[in-house]
Amino acid sequence: MASPRDYYETLGVPRDISDSDLKKAYRKLALKYHPDRNKGDESAAERFKEVSEAYEVLSDSEKRKVYDQYGHDGLRGQGFGGGSAQHARDIFESFFAGGGGGGGGLDSMFEGLFGGGGGRRSNGPRRGTHLRVVVHVTLKEAFTGTTKTLTIQRNDRCDSCDGSGAASGSKPETCATCHGQGQVQRQQGMFMMQSPCPQCHGAGTIIKNPCKSCSGQGLIQTDADIEIRIPSGIETGQQLRMSGEGEPGERGGPRGDLYCIVQVQEHSFFSRDEDDLHCEVPVTFPQLVLGGSVDIPTLEGAKTLKIPAGTQSGRVLRMRGQGMPSVRGFSNGDLLVRVQLETPRKPTAREKELIEELREIEGAATTSTQKSFFDKVKDLFD
Repeated sequence: MASPRDYYETLGVPRDISDSDLKKAYRKLALKYHPDRNKGDESAAERFKEVSEAYEVLSDSEKRKVYDQYGHDGLRGQGFGGGSAQHARDIFESFFAGGGGGGGGLDSMFEGLFGGGGGRRSNGPRRGTHLRVVVHVTLKEAFTGTTKTLTIQRNDRCDSCDGSGAASGSKPETCATCHGQGQVQRQQGMFMMQSPCPQCHGAGTIIKNPCKSCSGQGLIQTDADIEIRIPSGIETGQQLRMSGEGEPGERGGPRGDLYCIVQVQEHSFFSRDEDDLHCEVPVTFPQLVLGGSVDIPTLEGAKTLKIPAGTQSGRVLRMRGQGMPSVRGFSNGDLLVRVQLETPRKPTAREKELIEELREIEGAATTSTQKSFFDKVKDLFD
């Protein structure tokens, strides 16, 4: 399987590009490869999905940070790569509807360029905005899995007006300028251009008596407690989706989703490489020479590691199945233990005596290993 293309390369931009220039680059490519401009062209449709996926990652500061540090592997499990055509369209529409297109909104840009009538009516139901939060978990929590309660700030429909924005006893009135369409048309050359109605700003209705609780917005800001289950084996950068926990939709549209980007905190003893864990433990000279065993702390408690006789300091010994569980349901990774000789800083009199005796036994001559080493070095200079 081919490696995913670099997101910066996909958009044709440098890695230090500013947010504003990133928007310009995406806008240019999205309009160029949009399926409505390239009907029946599968290669253009695929490029449209690629640039939309790249922009979704690089335009989000948290995702971009993860991608810059870990690449595509850091985003594994988040649903990126091979996204649907509809998802790419959602990114495109969100970009222009949110003003990323540089003014005029989605409808004036989309319908004006592609002939009108092919876009969604601006005053129809729209899905709410997606929200994103970063969830911090410890390595132990990532190992066992856990449940966390997040408190997030989001908008909710105003209870006083049931989201209409109009005061009790009144209701929004149909806009006389656009007759409830939310759009106005104007002739520009041979094209008929559409833009949001300047009177109702695309809503299709006018609120003459606004609700006092929400000032006519139909929304109020609240603190919501969301419970999220963190699966065992989760990695930094992976994303969990909470369906329907985002912002409320407009004009009866469904809520957006809440995306939780996981950040696994560094551990004081273990380091992680995908599903494998690494650590370093001190051992004594007799343990290396004669062999033995040592208790190793793991995320499940102490485990015994056998040290073969003649082990060299710095050797890595593998404890199979003692690493992280796979979030994809496979077997656990391994724990790789580097054994390091611990030299006594203040040896006792008896230890000094035994070491002196060992040195006398070995004599002043070098060991066979050292002889072999010096012979190799000598050959380099002959």
